[in-house]
Amino acid sequence: MWWDALINNRDLTRMHEIASVLLRYGFDDVVSRLGMARTLERAGRLLKRHGGADKSALSSPERLTEALQILGPTFIKLGQILATRVDLFAPEWIRAFETLQDRVPAVEFDAVLAQLRVDLGGDPRDIFRYLDTQPLAAASLAQVHRAQLQDGTDVILKIRRPGVRDVVEADLRLLERVAEIAEHEVTDLRRYQPRQIVAQFAVTLRRELDFAVECHSAERIAAQFADANTHIIIVPKVYWEWTSERLNVQQYISGIHGRDLAAVDAAGLDKKLLAKRGAEAVLKMVLEHGFFHADPHPGNVYYLTDNRLALIDFGMVGHLSDERRAEVVDLLWGLMRRDTRRIIDVLQDWTEDAAAMEQSSRLAQDIDLFLDRYHGLPLQRLDLAAMLRDLAALIRAHQLTLPPDLAVLFKTLITLDGFGRMLDPDFDIVGTLTPFLQRLLWRRYRPENLLRRGAAEVSGTLQALQNVPVELRRILRNLRRGSLQINLDMRRLDHFGHQIDRAASRVTVGLVTAALIIGSSIVATLAEGEGWLGIPPLGILGFGAAVAGGVWVLLSIWRGRKD
Repeated sequence: MWWDALINNRDLTRMHEIASVLLRYGFDDVVSRLGMARTLERAGRLLKRHGGADKSALSSPERLTEALQILGPTFIKLGQILATRVDLFAPEWIRAFETLQDRVPAVEFDAVLAQLRVDLGGDPRDIFRYLDTQPLAAASLAQVHRAQLQDGTDVILKIRRPGVRDVVEADLRLLERVAEIAEHEVTDLRRYQPRQIVAQFAVTLRRELDFAVECHSAERIAAQFADANTHIIIVPKVYWEWTSERLNVQQYISGIHGRDLAAVDAAGLDKKLLAKRGAEAVLKMVLEHGFFHADPHPGNVYYLTDNRLALIDFGMVGHLSDERRAEVVDLLWGLMRRDTRRIIDVLQDWTEDAAAMEQSSRLAQDIDLFLDRYHGLPLQRLDLAAMLRDLAALIRAHQLTLPPDLAVLFKTLITLDGFGRMLDPDFDIVGTLTPFLQRLLWRRYRPENLLRRGAAEVSGTLQALQNVPVELRRILRNLRRGSLQINLDMRRLDHFGHQIDRAASRVTVGLVTAALIIGSSIVATLAEGEGWLGIPPLGILGFGAAVAGGVWVLLSIWRGRKD
């Protein structure tokens, strides 16, 4: 059984908790199909059946979201990752996952004090002039306390909860096994690529558990805005002398919280300008640098004087290679110019499902219909977020799957549009995006860049030619040893194999039918005068079987021609 490798009693206890919550929220079939109930019962841990009747008024997305919330930090974070997969889940599921709140009661300060002493290398009171034992905020992985350095600088201490890594690692082990079982045993779930989702999630969560990694991400993004006039975008400074894997000491940002619009109005800030600057900052990170804050919702933004913005919480970041950014530029330009062919080309580059892309003609028709809704609209009236949602719906309908980095990007752009419209109902993300795309396309086709790409192509070709003799020698050596293997991947080979199998079946039945006719004739000749019409029972049986076989062969040929 798939779960037999689970010999850790703590893992079994955690599995019992997870299965119990799933049963309580009406996911009995999931527990059964994954084999969790049988494994727990073999281990002597009985599950209480709840039936889920008290949750019948909730939709499936709402029930799953509540279950994830109860299951704790790992599953809350998993739901937040799933909220980025607009290519896999319908809008009602995305909206439900977005409601997951990573807020839990704080740990008493005495419970974190021993860990804090180890991470600081001394007593906190010797390092900080002031340290507030009441947290500013608390989440499932960490809690934040305000403090003051000896020179009077205000800072925050983001302290990882004691013991949380052990809990997360146990949950990740279970999730990896669940994903493996789901992909092998539950056909309906295979297109969601559960193992790939869990692998991506594990990397993201382990990065988020390491606060030093988060601080490196913050400094990398800060460097992207180092040349901005008057420092319009602020990233909190990191104090590395006290920062470690479990502790993040950063500059305290005193400003207006991103959701407090009343305070923005009271401070006389320009909301239209704030929306424009926030959008430009995210687009600069995405399109120019390829390293971006992947969760730019209002809760991660503070508004400062002079209409400046501060970004916080760099636990979730996205990365796009140069090649991927070029593809993103092509896709966005294709959407804005209603260019079906360009969009199809990009999707073909992105998808790993070659069989699904064979239906590109139908996909092209659907994209034409999708773009026709925006026909004739001026650029300033295009709703990019709506277009991305519609495109994601098309991707789901055609059972295509976006690579994880692009799923995060889609979600980031949709979140950015919502953030801008919250500040300014007339926010025009297309108007902000257009200059970026034009500038990047012009830069792509500048003579020096064309020459550089051409030189790279020539260099790559020459390198490949240099490797030809080496590869030929390797092939000849394997051929002499008799160890040469050739793997062929032919499209529709399964259909061809089915045709061969069907033809072989016809030949076999035909031969058996012929043998029965001959054998029955011999029997009738040798036993002349016996049985019905002078044919013995064995001969009648043989002729009957031969007639049945002949009819089957004729019907099979007729069906084959019809197919």
